[in-house]
Amino acid sequence: MDTAWFLSTLERAGLSQADLARHLRLAPSAVSRMLKGERQMKLLEAAQTAAFLGVSQDEVLRRAAGEAPPGTVPQGPRRRGRPPLAVTQLRNQTGLEPIPIRGAARVGSDGMLLEEGPIGYTPRPSNLNGVRGAYAIYVADGMEPRYEPGWLLHVHPFKPPIRGRDVVVHKKDKSALIRQFVGWDGDSLVLRQLNPAREVKIPRGDVADCHLIVGTDQEG
Repeated sequence: MDTAWFLSTLERAGLSQADLARHLRLAPSAVSRMLKGERQMKLLEAAQTAAFLGVSQDEVLRRAAGEAPPGTVPQGPRRRGRPPLAVTQLRNQTGLEPIPIRGAARVGSDGMLLEEGPIGYTPRPSNLNGVRGAYAIYVADGMEPRYEPGWLLHVHPFKPPIRGRDVVVHKKDKSALIRQFVGWDGDSLVLRQLNPAREVKIPRGDVADCHLIVGTDQEG
């Protein structure tokens, strides 16, 4: 853990460890242990920390693993961060190809931007065996009471959306939303937001894909 970088980045932003703890919904002592390297930073926490500090998630993950930024000459032996979920280990444990975790979904009018590539991997659930393109996505906040922050949602990219079921909507601007599917109304996709409760309409021309959520992992 590059403790000095995290502390200096917080200071430059005019923020404190207590501010970060409130943002992550953690006890200040948990954040203190995390920044000292005594507690592993979870993938969801890395995504939320990056947004809070205004830096890239890759940068946060590198610093959490104690790695120098690209182009830096290493001083002494290079430290390697252990991936939170190793593809080979998961494959060996389950005998199945794991599914990628695409990012963390945050409720909001504009959704959230997904990473270009996976931020991690998780065991493939049985209902997604053999499904090409299956993936998971973290819940960050705003989906209570149906989902809690930190849960993983399993997504089937080819099942048609079902009225009353939840979906991940991918927009053409590369953002994504989690909402309850209501249906199509002319040239608009009609969704129901859970918290706060309201109906949302997205123009058909803004929608890239609408994928059905088929399961959850409450442990994340």
